[in-house]
Amino acid sequence: MNRKQPVLFIGHGNPMNAISYNNFTKSLKKISKTIEKPDAIVVISAHWQTKGTSITLSDDPKQIYDFYGFPRELYNVIYQPKGKEKLSNYIIETLNTDGTIVTGVDYWGIDHGSWGILIHIFPDGDIPVLQLSLDVDLDIDSHYQLGKKLSFLRDMGVLVIGSGNIVHNLKNIGKETLSEPYSWAVEFDRYIADSVSSGKHNNLIDYKNAGECAELSLPTDEHYLPLIYVAAMQTPGEKTEFFYDEIHHSSLSMRCLKIG
Repeated sequence: MNRKQPVLFIGHGNPMNAISYNNFTKSLKKISKTIEKPDAIVVISAHWQTKGTSITLSDDPKQIYDFYGFPRELYNVIYQPKGKEKLSNYIIETLNTDGTIVTGVDYWGIDHGSWGILIHIFPDGDIPVLQLSLDVDLDIDSHYQLGKKLSFLRDMGVLVIGSGNIVHNLKNIGKETLSEPYSWAVEFDRYIADSVSSGKHNNLIDYKNAGECAELSLPTDEHYLPLIYVAAMQTPGEKTEFFYDEIHHSSLSMRCLKIG
């Protein structure tokens, strides 16, 4: 029986990070050494949005290359861990008993929000991986409450990972990876980081109250929502470790954190 697992939020950024060796990918390899090998992994990825909440239901989920226009080398990356249909069904049953409707589906698999980071954290691909979708009809507080309901997974030896970006503005993206970050990107990234570390979850839910920096940082919120699930699993007083905090391309926060 594994001890209680931590919970991670990974700012995944450019898909090319899957085949890059840089400070970001090195930080993922390093953090993996601090985590006891989990029995399974559940990823909430910004790249799977659905009507209603869905979870992958297959022991052999397909690898999804959900991007275009990148070098062939990226499409040749193979990362195909097993799923865990039994765990998916348990999650469905547990949440549905609590009144939360979750549907198991086999049309989806592991998108690059999952495999693009897991290939660095657990390169052997020998841990079952499930994905949970983001329901586009839920408000942010409902996402938070669903995250709380999923907290039981940590005590089952399941590692939950939110994969997105705190700041995600592709319209104002800088050409170079380490282009000077916008002041509003830095302001919002720090505001959210401080709110997580101090347990001020209302700031996370009502992030638009941060003003213009929030509006500029998140034209849409699908990359931010995975953080809400992660924060919801934080217990009072639980330590937050920020193990990477650079902003790439001026407007992509690559901040990564570990709770617990």
